[in-house]
Amino acid sequence: MKNNVYLVSVARTPVAKAHKGALSKTRPDDLLAHVINESIKKAPGINIKDIEDVIVGCAMPEAEQGLNIGRLGVLTAGLPNHIPGMTINRYCSSGLQAIAQAHDRISAGHAELILAGGVESMSLVPMGGNKLTANPAWYEKDEDISIGYGMGITAEIVAERYKISRQDQDLFALESHQKAIQAQKLGLFKSEISPMNLIARTPDLNSQKVINKNFIFSEDEGPRAETSLEALNKLRTAFKKDGVVTAGNSSQISDGAGMAVLVSEKYLKLNNLKPLAKMLGYSVCGVPPEVMGIGPVLAIPDCLKRCGLELSDMAWIELNEAFAAQALAVIRSLGLDPKIINPHGGAIALGHPLGATGAIRVATMLNGLALKKSRYGMVTMCIGTGMGACGIFERM
Repeated sequence: MKNNVYLVSVARTPVAKAHKGALSKTRPDDLLAHVINESIKKAPGINIKDIEDVIVGCAMPEAEQGLNIGRLGVLTAGLPNHIPGMTINRYCSSGLQAIAQAHDRISAGHAELILAGGVESMSLVPMGGNKLTANPAWYEKDEDISIGYGMGITAEIVAERYKISRQDQDLFALESHQKAIQAQKLGLFKSEISPMNLIARTPDLNSQKVINKNFIFSEDEGPRAETSLEALNKLRTAFKKDGVVTAGNSSQISDGAGMAVLVSEKYLKLNNLKPLAKMLGYSVCGVPPEVMGIGPVLAIPDCLKRCGLELSDMAWIELNEAFAAQALAVIRSLGLDPKIINPHGGAIALGHPLGATGAIRVATMLNGLALKKSRYGMVTMCIGTGMGACGIFERM
């Protein structure tokens, strides 16, 4: 018998541009500690001592985000030593996978209270990690060679096979920025973002001292109000000569973290907690690596079937915009309603901190459902090496 599992809080950092953004010098375990503590604050009524695990998704779990960053985040956050932590990796869906894994444990009756989310510093740990080592065997068989393709090349293949034009991609990218800018102007992200107190350190050569200046980081850095279709059209292709995929119609590399608090129905009632949502289901499906971007085409119908729902039931869909090409291919293949796809903008504007994105998009989706007073929402994304993931939630 499966038990109902509820999300009682979600918290996320603002998403920063990698390398030159506000979080470029912030350690990922500090990002993680922040959202752990903020998610707990946003769930009054839970007892910290009752936390049975902290599950953290991370796409590049090495260097500054290695050594089991899930456990390090627990300790950095100052939680009691008896609370364990773990790190999992399913690339771009790692944050959503962590929430699904927490859901499964609670649903099976093996836990009552778990924190789950994701973190990624693309400033400190590059795409592919510090030592990317491809297996030579991949290149000895035609059916395996695409495992080694860069994701930009897979986006070019998707654009070609699904006949997604450069103009359509650039228009999709522009709309992502326009929606995100409008959401920021209206303050629609405020309830999901937990601002961070940061210190900017600047060397003063005259005094030979480091000047420390405190500032509050409270807004996603990616959206660009000045972006125009003309400017996007002028960008060079990034991955293929005479291709159609550019930096402007691809997701931004970013830094950030997100976290959710999940509880059983028993714990919910015992502690008089107010649920945000119930997680209804989660699916992961595989596709050929050379067209990894179409993963949601399989994952979405599978998850809907498991939940006994239809596409028409969905009021809000967060479809991670790894590339405009793949997002458009998914939308057109499944006949998704563009009006409910990323209403506040997607990763092209808001950024894509890999392992954190799934948890961050859950926060955005639940916030959106609350604003619309709607019932069902979905978070879905493609995944490197040829996978797609989908999670469905019901607002309470």
